[in-house]
This record gives sequence, structure tokens and C-alpha cells, in this order.
Amino acid sequence: MESTEESAAAPRRRRTGRTAGLLVVAAVLGLVGGTAVGYGVQAEREPTALPALNQPGLAYPKPLPAGQKAAPLPVSEDRRLKTDGDLRKLLLPRPAGAKKTEFSDLGDGWMRVSDYAREFRNPRGALDFQLSSGIRRVARTTWQQGTYRFTEIRLVQYRSNDTLGAQEHAEGQMEYMSDEDFASSEGEAIKGSANGRFYLFPVERKAGYLDLYEARAYFHRGDIMAEIFVVDTKKISAKEIGSIAEQQLGRL
Repeated sequence: MESTEESAAAPRRRRTGRTAGLLVVAAVLGLVGGTAVGYGVQAEREPTALPALNQPGLAYPKPLPAGQKAAPLPVSEDRRLKTDGDLRKLLLPRPAGAKKTEFSDLGDGWMRVSDYAREFRNPRGALDFQLSSGIRRVARTTWQQGTYRFTEIRLVQYRSNDTLGAQEHAEGQMEYMSDEDFASSEGEAIKGSANGRFYLFPVERKAGYLDLYEARAYFHRGDIMAEIFVVDTKKISAKEIGSIAEQQLGRL
């Protein structure tokens, strides 16, 4: 399935990064300003006696008795254990009745970063952006339902020491969904996600061709950014794309 994602978009995404940087600067300036006012108020008050330093029992976390070790988290609670394993296992499984597409087996569920970058309008810029963001790997699954409905899900994981990679990529994609060349809307929130949204594109009609409908969803969770594409010659409902997004979110 050919993606029309706009990554002439390296500039778009970097603008998102710069916006985040400006917000950080603003937050710091606000903090400095608030601290200055606080010092001014404090200067007018009588000094307060400090509490005694010797306060046993305040240490945190509490040390374990000699010879004891903390029990490891169960797999269900250790998110790092899940995401550091086989990323393909976190992909939503193919629904009952759906069949593989002609490129389902390409890469055995993995997508090379260079191939991922080629999906964008500016492959070189997209590749540079992804590498600088700390991209680690991409897992994907695709399936076909009926004659013309195709679904593709990609999980794009970033290195754990760059926690902003997944967030910036997801926000960068959602940033231009309101453009008239894309969904022309702000989309709808994905239930259960603090940041994700799904989008229904206007129908594309051309003489001599079947109508084309498209829906997309984007969200991030920790160091993983998820993107979902559904195309069909029949209308795709908000309930359908929303359900797929919610199920995929649940697996993360």
C-alpha cells in the first residue's frame, strides 16, 4: 500500500521540535520569574528555624533487610520487558477472515529504516530526521478484507535514551492532517489515549476509477509511535478506525 505521508516533512517535523523547544524555554522563563517573586516575598518574612537533621525513617526507598532482594516485576507490569522483546508480537493480529496481502511477508514483519523513509515525499530528509531522532526499528503488519479494503499498522520504536522521538514523530504526522491535501480536519481522539487521534479523509473521486476512502490513526506510547492506515472503495466509519486504534493501543 502506497503511503502519501508528507515528509518533505522533515522541515514540518523539525518545526514541531522547535515548537517543543520554545515551550521548554517559556516554561523555564516562567519558573525563573516565579522564583524571583518567591525570593522577594521570602525576604520580607522572619527567618524560620530549620528542622533537626537527624530524622531516621525518612530515607526512601526503604532499604531491604540484609540478604533480601526486591522481587522482579511480573511480565504484565514490566513494560520494558515487553517493548524490548520481539516488537512484532505487539502488533495487532490479523482479524478472523482477513487474508495476507501480496507484501505481507516482505521483511518477515520488519521494515528497514531506509524503506520506511522512502515512503515519504522527501526520503533523504525523512531518513536524516529519523536517524537524528534515534529510530531503532520498525515492525509492521498488513491484511486485506474483502476485495478492496487494506489495513496496515506500523510500530516505530525509538531508542530509550531519546524519549521524545516517538512523541515528536506522532505529533509531526498529526500536525499536517488538517491540510486540504490530507484529512482536512483535526480528527477525533482515540479512546484511552492521551495524545492519539484518528482521521477520516474526504473521498477521492476520479473519472474511470472507483471511489477511494482512507482513514489514518496516530499515537505514541513511551518509545513507540504507532500509525495505522485503512483504504477502501467503500466508506470507512469512525467506529471502524477507532476500534482498530484502541485495540492496537491496548497491546502496548
